Order: sequence, then C-alpha cells, then structure tokens
Amino acid sequence: MSDDKTKDLRDTAPDVTRHVLRDGHEIPQLGLGTYPMDDAEAEAIVPEAVWRGYRLIDTAVNYGNERGVGEGLRHCDIPREDLFLTSKIPGRDHGTGSVRPSLEGTLQRLGTDYLDLYLIHWPNPGTDRYVQTWRELMTARDEGLVRSIGVSNFLPEHLLRLERETGEMPVLNQVELHPQYQQETLRAFHEEHRILTQAWSPLGRKTDLLRSEWLAEIARKQGRTPAQVVLRWHVQSGIVPIPKSSSTERLAENIDVFEWELTNEQMERLRMMHTGISGSGFDPAVHEEM
Repeated sequence: MSDDKTKDLRDTAPDVTRHVLRDGHEIPQLGLGTYPMDDAEAEAIVPEAVWRGYRLIDTAVNYGNERGVGEGLRHCDIPREDLFLTSKIPGRDHGTGSVRPSLEGTLQRLGTDYLDLYLIHWPNPGTDRYVQTWRELMTARDEGLVRSIGVSNFLPEHLLRLERETGEMPVLNQVELHPQYQQETLRAFHEEHRILTQAWSPLGRKTDLLRSEWLAEIARKQGRTPAQVVLRWHVQSGIVPIPKSSSTERLAENIDVFEWELTNEQMERLRMMHTGISGSGFDPAVHEEM
C-alpha cells in the first residue's frame, strides 16, 4: 500500500473513545479480534486495521498467530504506546512454573517488551490451577511485563475465588456475548465489582443473529448494516466488542459505530433478542482448554 493511501486512511480514521479500567489504564471501546487468522493473514490484516483506526488488537497463544500479529504491527509505523495489545495464556501453561516462560514466548513472538493486557484464556476448573496462574500474572504486572491483567470465560464463582485467595479481581473478563446471548447476570456481577465486560464473537458467530428481521429493520431505519447495529449495541451497553474481519470493507464498517446512536426503543428491541443460547457451546464450568 502506498504512503499516500495509508496517510489518507489515517486522516479519515474515526477516533475510538476509551474506557478507564479499574487500575487506571485506558482501553479502546472497540478492537480487532484475530481468531481464527493464521500468521500470514494476521500480518496482512493488522496494518489495514490500524490504518483504519483500530488500536486494540486481541490475540492468544492458542490462536497460533502471535508472530503474524507482531509482524503486522511492525508494518504500521504507529508508536507502541498508541497501541493496546492483548494476549492470553493457554490452559497447558497454567501453574507456578509455566506462566513466565509462556509470557516470554508471547512477548518474543509479538516483538514487544510488554503487553497492555494479559488474560487467562479459560479457567480450566478441572485442572484447578487458575488461582496459581493469577498470582503469577500479578507478579508479571508488578515487574512491568504486563500493564493490566484479566481473564476470559470466567464465571462469578471463579472470580470470587480469585478475590478470596489473592485479594484481587481482574480488571476485565472477555466472554462470548452478543444480542442472542447477552450474559445479563454475569454483566451485572461485573458492574458490581468494577470488571469491564469484553465480548468475543460479538456478531454471533455460528448463529443466525445477522439474519434477524428485527435487526434488518433497525439497520434500515439507521441507514446502517446489521453488523454495525450489533456493534453499536455493544458500545452503547458499555461492552467492548472485538469483531474479527479479513475484509477491508468490513474493517471500515465495523469501526464506524461512534458518531451515531440507537434509540431507547431500538436498544430495548435488541435486548428482547436474547435467547440464552451460546453460539460456541463451550461451558466455562467444565471446559478444559489445552
């Protein structure tokens, strides 16, 4: 891509507002998810996303694309301090002796000295090492290897145990969440404990969400696409969505959700779309990630 084109993209990119986490660090209100990109796809798509205004990039060891994300970020010519980079520790690296080597591998593959956010990917309650792992994340933060620490796919019972045994809860919990699977009880728990909710699969992957007639009607009235309506619902609900796209057109579309609003009636209509059915089928109470 020519320098003139990248400059044009940067000049027209929207300004993504930010949430302030409980620890004082700021996080963009929308980011780029990279699952299931491989290294080559991530290397190509990440610069396109950054030039279009994305500053939050989400990856994980088990996505197998950290190296590609890192290469993509090096092509962006954006100061590291302007980016917000998240990765996640896999289940096989839970425990006292495994966290530090896993984190160091992530930093090496991404080509950075620190992460803005480091998450435990799944609690793996059967293995039961997530409390030990959380303590190791606290140490890594204190040493400056990560700025903020959080979790993904944790239930209230897991979060309460972290607080009970370590004295600290995560600043963020990344979970499957979209209008058909709204996680209202979990979100209320998060709000009570000042935990920010982040949504993976915000557009309802493996569901018929985007084919909803209700959604199509709202999109027509707003002059937007169904995907934009869903992402605006997330943002307007105080949730941080991280949609994945490999299409430059959809990258631009997905981030264009900050200069307009859904009406109260439209928000209520979206709230009524909840079915309680997960698109992934994964249950954090029993799922064991490798």
